[in-house]
Amino acid sequence: MLSSTLLFLSAPDITVILIVALVLFGGKKLPELARGLGQGIREFKDATDGVKNDINNQANKEAEKPVAPVPPPVTNTTPTSDLPAYTPVNEVHTTPPNTQP
Repeated sequence: MLSSTLLFLSAPDITVILIVALVLFGGKKLPELARGLGQGIREFKDATDGVKNDINNQANKEAEKPVAPVPPPVTNTTPTSDLPAYTPVNEVHTTPPNTQP
């Protein structure tokens, strides 16, 4: 992981950065800054772990929810003699219209 973050920085680059930081902040202030940076990184990691745990807990709760039972299929209780006769869709009806006097 360290090699991927320092991939584009060579040893002379890192040395120059450390010397500039030492000159700007001084020998007494630099350890305090490093300590604060370490605490900030630790808090960030804790926060990301907390978010990951919350997401995993929610996913587990969703997986544990009981599934509603499937209702049994509805059966036709109408006697077949009461049903109209089946006529295919392509068949032409030739019944005369109702003409009442």
